[in-house]
Amino acid sequence: MTPVLPVISRDVRDVVPHKRQDGISVVLPYWPDRPAGEALEVAAAADDLGFDELWIGEMATFDAFALATAIGLRTSRIALTIGPLAVGVRSPATIAMGVASCANLVARDVNVALGTSSTLVVEAWHERARRQPARTLEHTATTVRSLLAGGKSDGGFRLRLEPRPCSIGIAAFGPRAVRIAATHGDRMVLNLVTPKTAARLCEQHNAAGGARTAVWVPAAVDPEDDDRAQLTRALVAYLAAPGYAEVFAEAGFGDVVAFARTRPHPRELLEAIPPELVEAVGLIGDVKAVTKRIAEYRAAGIDDICVVPATASDRAGRRTLTSLR
Repeated sequence: MTPVLPVISRDVRDVVPHKRQDGISVVLPYWPDRPAGEALEVAAAADDLGFDELWIGEMATFDAFALATAIGLRTSRIALTIGPLAVGVRSPATIAMGVASCANLVARDVNVALGTSSTLVVEAWHERARRQPARTLEHTATTVRSLLAGGKSDGGFRLRLEPRPCSIGIAAFGPRAVRIAATHGDRMVLNLVTPKTAARLCEQHNAAGGARTAVWVPAAVDPEDDDRAQLTRALVAYLAAPGYAEVFAEAGFGDVVAFARTRPHPRELLEAIPPELVEAVGLIGDVKAVTKRIAEYRAAGIDDICVVPATASDRAGRRTLTSLR
Protein backbone atom coordinates (compact mmCIF):
# COMPACT_ATOMS: atom_id res chain seq x y z
CA MET A 1 0.00 0.00 0.00
CA THR A 2 1.29 3.46 -0.88
CA PRO A 3 1.87 5.46 2.30
CA VAL A 4 0.03 8.71 2.90
CA LEU A 5 2.46 11.48 2.08
CA PRO A 6 2.75 14.66 4.11
CA VAL A 7 2.04 18.01 2.51
CA ILE A 8 5.30 18.79 0.71
CA SER A 9 7.11 21.90 1.82
CA ARG A 10 9.93 23.60 -0.02
CA ASP A 11 12.47 21.89 2.28
CA VAL A 12 11.36 18.37 1.42
CA ARG A 13 10.38 18.78 -2.21
CA ASP A 14 12.89 16.14 -3.31
CA VAL A 15 10.63 13.42 -1.94
CA VAL A 16 8.46 13.89 -5.04
CA PRO A 17 9.33 10.93 -7.29
CA HIS A 18 9.89 13.13 -10.33
CA LYS A 19 13.55 13.70 -9.44
CA ARG A 20 15.55 12.18 -12.27
CA GLN A 21 18.22 12.87 -14.84
CA ASP A 22 17.63 15.54 -17.46
CA GLY A 23 15.70 13.96 -20.28
CA ILE A 24 13.58 14.21 -23.37
CA SER A 25 9.87 13.55 -23.00
CA VAL A 26 6.94 13.51 -25.41
CA VAL A 27 3.95 15.85 -25.60
CA LEU A 28 0.79 14.64 -27.28
CA PRO A 29 0.13 16.88 -30.30
CA TYR A 30 -3.43 17.84 -31.08
CA TRP A 31 -2.91 19.05 -34.63
CA PRO A 32 -6.23 20.36 -36.04
CA ASP A 33 -5.53 18.64 -39.37
CA ARG A 34 -5.18 15.20 -37.78
CA PRO A 35 -7.77 12.81 -36.27
CA ALA A 36 -8.22 12.93 -32.51
CA GLY A 37 -7.34 9.23 -32.17
CA GLU A 38 -3.79 9.97 -33.30
CA ALA A 39 -3.03 10.86 -29.67
CA LEU A 40 -3.23 7.17 -28.75
CA GLU A 41 -0.81 6.27 -31.56
CA VAL A 42 1.72 8.87 -30.41
CA ALA A 43 1.38 7.64 -26.83
CA ALA A 44 2.03 4.06 -27.93
CA ALA A 45 5.07 5.15 -29.93
CA ALA A 46 6.51 7.06 -26.96
CA ASP A 47 6.04 4.03 -24.71
CA ASP A 48 7.46 1.59 -27.28
CA LEU A 49 10.54 3.76 -27.79
CA GLY A 50 11.28 3.92 -24.06
CA PHE A 51 10.62 7.57 -23.26
CA ASP A 52 10.21 8.21 -19.53
CA GLU A 53 7.36 10.72 -19.61
CA LEU A 54 4.30 11.59 -21.68
CA TRP A 55 2.54 14.96 -21.37
CA ILE A 56 -1.23 14.92 -21.91
CA GLY A 57 -2.66 18.38 -22.45
CA GLU A 58 -6.19 19.31 -23.32
CA MET A 59 -7.66 21.18 -26.27
CA ALA A 60 -11.01 20.43 -27.89
CA THR A 61 -10.96 16.65 -28.25
CA PHE A 62 -10.58 14.19 -25.38
CA ASP A 63 -10.93 15.08 -21.72
CA ALA A 64 -7.37 14.98 -20.40
CA PHE A 65 -8.07 12.64 -17.48
CA ALA A 66 -10.09 10.22 -19.59
CA LEU A 67 -7.37 10.14 -22.24
CA ALA A 68 -4.61 9.71 -19.65
CA THR A 69 -6.44 6.76 -18.11
CA ALA A 70 -6.99 5.15 -21.52
CA ILE A 71 -3.30 5.60 -22.33
CA GLY A 72 -2.21 4.24 -18.97
CA LEU A 73 -4.26 1.09 -19.54
CA ARG A 74 -2.83 0.60 -23.04
CA THR A 75 0.86 1.28 -22.34
CA SER A 76 3.32 -0.55 -20.15
CA ARG A 77 5.55 1.85 -18.28
CA ILE A 78 5.66 5.50 -19.34
CA ALA A 79 4.91 8.06 -16.61
CA LEU A 80 2.01 10.42 -17.31
CA THR A 81 1.86 14.17 -16.75
CA ILE A 82 -1.57 15.72 -17.25
CA GLY A 83 -1.73 19.36 -18.28
CA PRO A 84 -1.06 22.18 -18.08
CA LEU A 85 -4.71 22.46 -17.08
CA ALA A 86 -6.46 25.83 -16.89
CA VAL A 87 -7.07 26.61 -13.22
CA GLY A 88 -9.97 28.88 -14.16
CA VAL A 89 -11.85 25.94 -15.64
CA ARG A 90 -11.48 23.20 -13.00
CA SER A 91 -11.58 23.52 -9.23
CA PRO A 92 -8.71 22.19 -7.08
CA ALA A 93 -11.01 19.36 -5.95
CA THR A 94 -11.81 18.21 -9.49
CA ILE A 95 -8.14 18.39 -10.51
CA ALA A 96 -7.02 16.37 -7.49
CA MET A 97 -9.85 13.89 -8.03
CA GLY A 98 -8.86 13.47 -11.67
CA VAL A 99 -5.19 12.90 -10.90
CA ALA A 100 -5.93 10.47 -8.10
CA SER A 101 -8.49 8.61 -10.21
CA CYS A 102 -6.05 8.11 -13.07
CA ALA A 103 -3.13 7.19 -10.79
CA ASN A 104 -5.15 4.59 -8.89
CA LEU A 105 -6.72 3.10 -12.01
CA VAL A 106 -3.46 2.71 -13.96
CA ALA A 107 -1.20 2.08 -10.92
CA ARG A 108 1.54 4.31 -12.28
CA ASP A 109 3.11 7.71 -11.61
CA VAL A 110 0.72 10.46 -12.67
CA ASN A 111 1.81 14.08 -12.34
CA VAL A 112 -0.05 17.29 -13.11
CA ALA A 113 0.76 20.71 -14.53
CA LEU A 114 -1.30 23.86 -13.98
CA GLY A 115 -1.57 27.19 -15.76
CA THR A 116 -3.77 30.26 -16.08
CA SER A 117 -4.44 29.70 -19.80
CA SER A 118 -5.98 32.53 -21.84
CA THR A 119 -9.14 34.59 -21.78
CA LEU A 120 -10.19 32.85 -24.99
CA VAL A 121 -10.01 29.39 -23.42
CA VAL A 122 -11.41 30.24 -20.00
CA GLU A 123 -14.08 32.81 -20.81
CA ALA A 124 -15.05 32.11 -24.42
CA TRP A 125 -14.64 28.35 -24.66
CA HIS A 126 -15.57 27.35 -21.11
CA GLU A 127 -17.75 30.33 -20.16
CA ARG A 128 -15.99 30.91 -16.84
CA ALA A 129 -14.77 34.20 -15.43
CA ARG A 130 -11.00 34.65 -15.55
CA ARG A 131 -10.49 36.83 -12.45
CA GLN A 132 -7.23 37.14 -10.53
CA PRO A 133 -5.58 34.33 -12.55
CA ALA A 134 -2.26 34.42 -10.66
CA ARG A 135 -3.99 34.22 -7.28
CA THR A 136 -6.17 31.36 -8.56
CA LEU A 137 -3.07 29.57 -9.83
CA GLU A 138 -1.32 29.85 -6.46
CA HIS A 139 -4.37 28.71 -4.50
CA THR A 140 -5.00 25.80 -6.85
CA ALA A 141 -1.39 24.60 -6.68
CA THR A 142 -1.29 24.60 -2.89
CA THR A 143 -4.72 23.02 -2.52
CA VAL A 144 -4.13 20.29 -5.11
CA ARG A 145 -0.85 19.42 -3.41
CA SER A 146 -2.56 19.15 -0.04
CA LEU A 147 -5.44 17.05 -1.37
CA LEU A 148 -3.12 14.63 -3.20
CA ALA A 149 -1.13 14.21 0.00
CA GLY A 150 -4.24 13.22 1.95
CA GLY A 151 -5.13 16.63 3.33
CA LYS A 152 -8.27 18.75 3.21
CA SER A 153 -9.21 21.81 1.20
CA ASP A 154 -10.21 25.03 2.97
CA GLY A 155 -13.81 23.98 2.54
CA GLY A 156 -13.26 20.58 4.14
CA PHE A 157 -13.11 18.40 1.00
CA ARG A 158 -10.92 15.31 1.28
CA LEU A 159 -10.29 12.58 -1.28
CA ARG A 160 -11.39 9.09 -0.32
CA LEU A 161 -9.03 7.53 -2.87
CA GLU A 162 -5.63 6.36 -1.72
CA PRO A 163 -3.13 9.26 -1.99
CA ARG A 164 -0.29 8.73 -4.49
CA PRO A 165 2.93 10.70 -5.02
CA CYS A 166 2.56 13.54 -7.51
CA SER A 167 4.68 16.41 -8.75
CA ILE A 168 3.11 19.71 -9.78
CA GLY A 169 4.32 21.73 -12.74
CA ILE A 170 3.43 25.38 -13.23
CA ALA A 171 3.19 26.96 -16.68
CA ALA A 172 4.78 30.38 -16.60
CA PHE A 173 5.50 33.49 -18.67
CA GLY A 174 5.09 36.58 -16.52
CA PRO A 175 7.16 37.40 -13.41
CA ARG A 176 4.41 36.47 -10.94
CA ALA A 177 3.77 33.09 -12.56
CA VAL A 178 7.52 32.42 -12.52
CA ARG A 179 7.59 33.14 -8.78
CA ILE A 180 4.60 30.88 -8.20
CA ALA A 181 6.34 28.14 -10.16
CA ALA A 182 9.42 28.56 -8.00
CA THR A 183 7.63 28.62 -4.65
CA HIS A 184 4.70 26.27 -5.23
CA GLY A 185 5.72 24.01 -8.09
CA ASP A 186 8.16 21.19 -8.69
CA ARG A 187 8.80 22.34 -12.26
CA MET A 188 8.35 25.50 -14.26
CA VAL A 189 6.87 24.69 -17.67
CA LEU A 190 7.55 26.92 -20.68
CA ASN A 191 5.97 26.68 -24.12
CA LEU A 192 7.06 28.03 -27.52
CA VAL A 193 10.07 29.97 -26.29
CA THR A 194 13.47 30.51 -27.83
CA PRO A 195 16.60 29.49 -25.91
CA LYS A 196 17.19 33.21 -25.25
CA THR A 197 13.78 33.68 -23.64
CA ALA A 198 14.18 30.38 -21.78
CA ALA A 199 17.48 31.59 -20.32
CA ARG A 200 15.86 34.78 -19.02
CA LEU A 201 12.93 32.96 -17.42
CA CYS A 202 15.16 30.23 -15.96
CA GLU A 203 17.33 32.91 -14.37
CA GLN A 204 14.25 34.47 -12.75
CA HIS A 205 13.04 31.03 -11.64
CA ASN A 206 16.39 30.12 -10.11
CA ALA A 207 16.63 33.47 -8.34
CA ALA A 208 13.25 32.76 -6.71
CA GLY A 209 14.45 29.37 -5.48
CA GLY A 210 12.96 27.24 -8.24
CA ALA A 211 13.89 23.64 -8.92
CA ARG A 212 13.39 21.96 -12.30
CA THR A 213 12.42 23.49 -15.62
CA ALA A 214 10.76 22.06 -18.71
CA VAL A 215 10.04 23.41 -22.18
CA TRP A 216 7.50 22.27 -24.77
CA VAL A 217 9.07 22.44 -28.23
CA PRO A 218 7.50 21.53 -31.60
CA ALA A 219 9.80 19.07 -33.36
CA ALA A 220 10.35 17.55 -36.78
CA VAL A 221 13.51 15.65 -37.68
CA ASP A 222 14.19 15.56 -41.44
CA PRO A 223 10.85 17.29 -42.02
CA GLU A 224 8.93 17.24 -45.26
CA ASP A 225 7.01 20.25 -46.54
CA ASP A 226 3.78 18.97 -44.96
CA ASP A 227 5.46 18.83 -41.55
CA ARG A 228 6.73 22.39 -41.82
CA ALA A 229 3.29 23.56 -42.92
CA GLN A 230 1.68 21.81 -39.96
CA LEU A 231 4.03 23.47 -37.49
CA THR A 232 3.54 26.87 -39.12
CA ARG A 233 -0.26 26.66 -38.98
CA ALA A 234 -0.06 25.88 -35.28
CA LEU A 235 1.55 29.26 -34.59
CA VAL A 236 -1.26 31.35 -36.07
CA ALA A 237 -3.31 31.30 -32.86
CA TYR A 238 -0.33 32.31 -30.71
CA LEU A 239 1.14 35.26 -32.59
CA ALA A 240 -0.98 37.95 -30.95
CA ALA A 241 -1.54 36.16 -27.64
CA PRO A 242 -0.11 37.82 -24.51
CA GLY A 243 3.19 36.30 -23.48
CA TYR A 244 3.74 34.48 -26.74
CA ALA A 245 3.66 37.69 -28.76
CA GLU A 246 6.43 39.13 -26.61
CA VAL A 247 8.54 36.00 -27.14
CA PHE A 248 8.20 36.26 -30.91
CA ALA A 249 8.98 39.98 -30.83
CA GLU A 250 12.02 39.36 -28.65
CA ALA A 251 13.20 36.83 -31.23
CA GLY A 252 13.13 39.49 -33.95
CA PHE A 253 9.68 38.96 -35.44
CA GLY A 254 7.97 42.09 -34.14
CA ASP A 255 6.65 42.92 -37.60
CA VAL A 256 4.72 39.64 -37.76
CA VAL A 257 3.37 40.20 -34.25
CA ALA A 258 2.26 43.74 -35.16
CA PHE A 259 0.47 42.36 -38.21
CA ALA A 260 -1.21 39.66 -36.12
CA ARG A 261 -2.53 42.32 -33.74
CA THR A 262 -4.41 43.95 -36.63
CA ARG A 263 -6.58 40.79 -36.63
CA PRO A 264 -6.06 39.75 -40.25
CA HIS A 265 -7.73 36.70 -41.74
CA PRO A 266 -5.91 33.57 -40.48
CA ARG A 267 -4.95 32.70 -44.05
CA GLU A 268 -3.21 36.06 -44.46
CA LEU A 269 -1.42 35.65 -41.16
CA LEU A 270 -0.30 32.15 -42.07
CA GLU A 271 1.25 33.46 -45.27
CA ALA A 272 3.11 36.13 -43.30
CA ILE A 273 4.90 33.66 -40.99
CA PRO A 274 8.49 33.12 -42.18
CA PRO A 275 10.17 29.71 -41.79
CA GLU A 276 12.72 31.29 -39.47
CA LEU A 277 10.03 32.04 -36.89
CA VAL A 278 9.01 28.39 -36.70
CA GLU A 279 12.62 27.33 -36.37
CA ALA A 280 13.23 29.90 -33.63
CA VAL A 281 10.89 28.07 -31.24
CA GLY A 282 11.29 24.51 -32.49
CA LEU A 283 13.54 21.53 -33.08
CA ILE A 284 13.47 21.40 -36.86
CA GLY A 285 16.03 20.02 -39.30
CA ASP A 286 18.39 17.07 -39.53
CA VAL A 287 19.65 15.23 -36.47
CA LYS A 288 22.76 17.41 -36.21
CA ALA A 289 20.74 20.66 -36.26
CA VAL A 290 18.20 19.36 -33.76
CA THR A 291 20.93 18.08 -31.43
CA LYS A 292 22.59 21.50 -31.51
CA ARG A 293 19.31 23.19 -30.71
CA ILE A 294 18.67 20.88 -27.76
CA ALA A 295 22.11 21.80 -26.43
CA GLU A 296 21.12 25.48 -26.62
CA TYR A 297 18.06 24.86 -24.48
CA ARG A 298 20.17 22.90 -22.00
CA ALA A 299 22.65 25.78 -21.83
CA ALA A 300 19.74 28.12 -21.15
CA GLY A 301 18.89 26.13 -18.01
CA ILE A 302 16.21 23.74 -19.25
CA ASP A 303 16.18 20.32 -17.59
CA ASP A 304 13.40 18.57 -19.50
CA ILE A 305 12.98 18.91 -23.26
CA CYS A 306 9.35 18.04 -24.09
CA VAL A 307 8.91 17.45 -27.82
CA VAL A 308 5.64 17.99 -29.68
CA PRO A 309 6.20 15.86 -32.80
CA ALA A 310 4.91 16.83 -36.22
CA THR A 311 2.84 14.05 -37.74
CA ALA A 312 1.73 15.34 -41.14
CA SER A 313 4.12 13.04 -43.03
CA ASP A 314 5.42 11.09 -40.04
CA ARG A 315 2.80 8.74 -38.61
CA ALA A 316 2.61 9.09 -34.83
CA GLY A 317 5.82 11.13 -35.02
CA ARG A 318 7.87 7.92 -35.03
CA ARG A 319 10.61 9.23 -37.32
CA THR A 320 11.20 12.23 -35.10
CA LEU A 321 10.84 10.32 -31.84
CA THR A 322 13.13 7.51 -32.97
CA SER A 323 15.81 10.02 -33.98
CA LEU A 324 15.56 11.89 -30.68
CA ARG A 325 15.56 8.70 -28.64
